[in-house]
Amino acid sequence: MKFNYGEPAQPPITLTEEERAQQDRPDSLANPHEPIVVESESIHLVDLDNVAKAEDRPRILILTPLRDAAPHLEKHFELLSQLTYPHHSIDLAFLVGDCTDDTLEVLHAEIDRLQKDSNPAQFRTAKIILKDFGANFDQSVEDRHSFHAQGTRRKGIGRSRNYLLYAALKPEHEWVYWRDVDIVENPPDIIEEFMQHDKDILVPNIWFHRYDKNGKDIEGRYDYNSWQESWRGRRLASRLSKDTILAEGYKEYRTHRKYLAWMGDWRKNKKKEVKLDGIGGVNILVKADVHRSGINFPCYAFENQADTEGFAAMAKRAGYEVVGLPNYVVWHIDTEEKEGNLKGNRAQIEAKEAKERERAQVEIHKGSV
Repeated sequence: MKFNYGEPAQPPITLTEEERAQQDRPDSLANPHEPIVVESESIHLVDLDNVAKAEDRPRILILTPLRDAAPHLEKHFELLSQLTYPHHSIDLAFLVGDCTDDTLEVLHAEIDRLQKDSNPAQFRTAKIILKDFGANFDQSVEDRHSFHAQGTRRKGIGRSRNYLLYAALKPEHEWVYWRDVDIVENPPDIIEEFMQHDKDILVPNIWFHRYDKNGKDIEGRYDYNSWQESWRGRRLASRLSKDTILAEGYKEYRTHRKYLAWMGDWRKNKKKEVKLDGIGGVNILVKADVHRSGINFPCYAFENQADTEGFAAMAKRAGYEVVGLPNYVVWHIDTEEKEGNLKGNRAQIEAKEAKERERAQVEIHKGSV
């Protein structure tokens, strides 16, 4: 076959019979109704309409961004190993960045132990992505959760999530399960239970355990980034610059939103659903096609939100459903945060009022005895 490399190639269908004969091209190349079968290892055909049908179970990608996470990795992999969803249908991916501890070394050791052929809990694949973003905020509780750190911090976390997502997502993945490293307790069948809801985006309630000086177990609400918008929140956003990140849970921004953390209780019906306008990032199950449609974690102000809250806003703008499970609780590590971040906000007020009601009932009971 002869080719003229000095001129742009012409589609065979545009050539006359004489031109085709001169270039010694087969007539079949000019047939617009017949697909050309090309056998080449460098050319791949991906049929997104049918790729999932090749799997016996939906393929899931579990994504976890890591920074200075070494102390939490042993528990993280313990919980991963206990997941009852078939491990051969699960891929793991981690992004390690801006670390000052031995997160990478511990992660390597844990993955090596988990992925040994002799380990029945072995997953299909595991991938580590390395990327530093130059994050300079401290990892202490005081600095991470200070009001002034929130805009920069949440933009940075959103960026790291996007890098991890686009480096790990494959055509065969039907679901993406975002899972933070500092979870300490969850049902082993959490993936199956989440998938039964068949929602575009789904989050559980996030609580923590705290023990007082007498050893009493105190249940605390952790994640205030999952919420339903209020008219006060909309009014506040309308008065802010479009470049401002409206950090939830701080007295500087009194939104009076309704938090998922205060909507439910783990003792009640776990299947109950509520619609949300913002979500936190501790535990998210997302249909992979939502991400493929361009819905990611904005590292800029999108409707005055960023990261996971911006993700929810972007998804709702595109017509996707964002759902929370108020009575399905995943337990987060106790970060020993001090009272104050939510001072003056609805959650703090409700908690204070509940304590006052309890105290009043005790006094009434004492007086009647």
